Amino acid sequence: MDHLHKALNTRKEGGILRSLPVDSEGVDFYSNDYLGLARNKELQKILLQQVVENPALLSGSTGSRLISGNSSEAVETERYIATQHKYPSALLFPSGYNANLALFSTITGRHDIIIVDELVHRSVHDACRMSNARKLKFRHNDLNDLEQKLKKQKEGCYISIESLYSMEGDFAPIQEIAELARQYNAHLIVDEAHAFGVFGYGLVSEYQLQEKVLATVVTYGKALGAHGATILSNESVISYLINFASPFIYTTSAQDIQWKAIRSGYHFLDSHPELSQQLQKNIDVFRKYYSQNFSSEKSPVQTILIPDHSKLRTLQKVLCENGFLTYAVYSPTVKSGTERLRICLHAFNTEEEIKKLTRIINQFTSL
Repeated sequence: MDHLHKALNTRKEGGILRSLPVDSEGVDFYSNDYLGLARNKELQKILLQQVVENPALLSGSTGSRLISGNSSEAVETERYIATQHKYPSALLFPSGYNANLALFSTITGRHDIIIVDELVHRSVHDACRMSNARKLKFRHNDLNDLEQKLKKQKEGCYISIESLYSMEGDFAPIQEIAELARQYNAHLIVDEAHAFGVFGYGLVSEYQLQEKVLATVVTYGKALGAHGATILSNESVISYLINFASPFIYTTSAQDIQWKAIRSGYHFLDSHPELSQQLQKNIDVFRKYYSQNFSSEKSPVQTILIPDHSKLRTLQKVLCENGFLTYAVYSPTVKSGTERLRICLHAFNTEEEIKKLTRIINQFTSL
């Protein structure tokens, strides 16, 4: 076990040893609950009433969906989601990580190439390791670098991007990448984890790119305030995943309350457009009072680069002492030298809270 202790001690000495935090009190500027649905009392009452009317929603599924774990609730939810996103078919998963693991490890073959944005989510990189395909990286959001990679490939090429990157807080040039994929006969896969809900049903729907995107991954543990994920694609891809994707085949299905909460969340989003509008107002307020970050102007994630570990820890501590919960990101989660404070803005944050937060950050970073 020496190598385990050595690795842990190295992180401890560097001040980046991870541990599980307990519940913290303070103003939330670190969760992915962008629209506040995880804390929304009205939505909670709707879900509670559904459970009261049908307590069986809370029961375990008893097996994988190919054995005893399938249900009319899951099937109905998949049909509903596919219709809403204007895709032929959908397949539910317990989490976004599980969905990406299933998708990339299954549909790619030994002679295929997966070209990933260098900052794509870790779940995609892990899935590529599980697959027989070869992985290539292109520079973040660099269309020229991507095209150079595409020119060298033959058939069986896949491109993996996120529509909104959660550590940078910037958007992929998704329309241009979709056109490159079409031009070079590549299959585009888009992860909408941080765009869904914040921008309607995500940017694939926003730009009506369903015909140009082979598969879209949508997760529900962020703006929807629930849990789980969906892969949206054509019927052949979905059927192939059901038959060959180990992460799907060998995972016990979630309880029906999870699928019910997802469908209820969609209805709630549709009837409360003011939530995303308020979020955008709060993003504008933050950028008005703190303009030195490099994140996109419409992103709910605003990043403040502080490569000095000691300075970054001190700022997070000062903010916590003033009642603000933020998240400091160190390498290896991000590249060494790009350590940062990750600020997540929400529809429920007040202007006064944002002004006070930025005032502390401005005072600290000007030292």
